[in-house]
Amino acid sequence: MEDLIITSLQNAKVKHLVALQQKSSLRREEGLFVVEGQREIGHCIACGYEVVEVFRRSETGDGKLETGDGSHKTYVVSPQVYEKMAYRGSTEGIIAVVKCKQHDLSILDALFSRNSTPLLVVLERVEKPGNLGAILRTAEAAGVDAVIVCDPLTDVYNPNLIRASIGGVFSVPVAVCTSQACIAFLKEHQVSILTAQLQDSYEYYDYDMRQATAIVMGTESTGLTDQWREAADAHIRIPMLGRLDSLNVSVSAAILMYEAVRQRHKKE
Repeated sequence: MEDLIITSLQNAKVKHLVALQQKSSLRREEGLFVVEGQREIGHCIACGYEVVEVFRRSETGDGKLETGDGSHKTYVVSPQVYEKMAYRGSTEGIIAVVKCKQHDLSILDALFSRNSTPLLVVLERVEKPGNLGAILRTAEAAGVDAVIVCDPLTDVYNPNLIRASIGGVFSVPVAVCTSQACIAFLKEHQVSILTAQLQDSYEYYDYDMRQATAIVMGTESTGLTDQWREAADAHIRIPMLGRLDSLNVSVSAAILMYEAVRQRHKKE
């Protein structure tokens, strides 16, 4: 199929893609989101996502995706149009519109049928997409089985989140739900709930994370809500030996995830 050429900044396709970048409500309504860059798009497809449209800058390559089936429409856009469409700078001159996946808790049911001791990360009301993306990137590196986002203040297809996750949002199973639903789900599956908090807690390395475990993190400003504190099997903290009393949530999450990795891979 011959590529279609777009040179007008007022083209409806251009306006639609920009709106998808900017509006989470439109992403939810249409079930579509935007991915930039050959690496990210390729990773997205490799993880089972369906590409609907591809836009490539006119002076770049042929725009074909190595792992794609070629069923998507491809548009060639002028440098000026691409500059308007691109959310960030260096993206190799290629942008794709992709179909969203489902993210309800039921996507995790199969996990418990094959793994009796999964490691989960739960994030309550984390508001900064960059932090959530960084946590997903670490979760991918640490082999975390799934991430559950509770009462979200940003959607999982936010462009900043996708960028910060370096594709982790595509490969790590992500469920989105209310805190109440998540607590019930974890209790039903007999997952030990560890809440990261300063009050009434003890050092994180003193708790056994080799069993089915959910590490629960809240916002940097207010921490976790009472419903999580009350539902927890244990409260854990990272020792703060300097003058400051907290770390960035993505840094804290990384420390706790890799403690679980250390325990689970420790030689007896």
